[in-house]
Amino acid sequence: MAARKPTRQTIAFGQEVIRLRQEKGLSRLELAERATVSRSYIAQVENGTTRCRRDFTLRLDNALGTETTLTDTWDDILKSSAHPKFFTDYSEAEATAELLRMYAETFIVGLFQTNEYAQVLLPSPHVLESRMKRQQILERETPPRIIAVLAEVVLSRQVGAPEVMFRQHERLLEISEWEHVTLQIAPTAYYRGVSGTFSLATQPTGEELLYQELSTGGFTSQEAGDILHCVGAFAEMQARCLSVSDSRDFIRKAMDRWTL
Repeated sequence: MAARKPTRQTIAFGQEVIRLRQEKGLSRLELAERATVSRSYIAQVENGTTRCRRDFTLRLDNALGTETTLTDTWDDILKSSAHPKFFTDYSEAEATAELLRMYAETFIVGLFQTNEYAQVLLPSPHVLESRMKRQQILERETPPRIIAVLAEVVLSRQVGAPEVMFRQHERLLEISEWEHVTLQIAPTAYYRGVSGTFSLATQPTGEELLYQELSTGGFTSQEAGDILHCVGAFAEMQARCLSVSDSRDFIRKAMDRWTL
């Protein structure tokens, strides 16, 4: 991946994080523990070497007890960057995309999660509300074309109680029947070029934004090399996935494990 250089906007945002953290008398490690990320990720945010997502600022506000101070700062500083509007945050790129390609290696993709499933994963009601709002694009009058690939293991990784998993599988089956959604299961195997969850949002103009998930929070990229790598890897992986029909059968069988 191409190294990310600090920008005027990310540096300004990082300085505000430092100011608020120091006002609360917290070390980077203490803030990291409260926000459930690594100390190194907090350092990257404060140094301006990463451009965190807006939903992560909600986690920081929650960790610092600063209401929406950092989220408002993110809106004021980072959304005023020189990038096109839909590149300022992946959720915005997602909301305006014509095509979404998603690969989930650890959990069900956020757009397909039930409220109960997401509630187990997310750190606060504010972040949960944000995720549920993102899902509104699924049922709008002109929804994006969605091609989603789920790693086989995602269906057997328990998140919450068995009934949460059962209803999540029901939701996947429902979504898989939608005309604008292609949902496939990737059997456990080695897929060249694939090493973690990622999403690609393609705009009507053809411009694209890549989001890659990390244990420290993830990052976005507009670099042509990054995008071409993931486009190619996704295509090769999809060719080896179960068919849409076989994927539905696989999900139905996986539900047996979570039968109420």
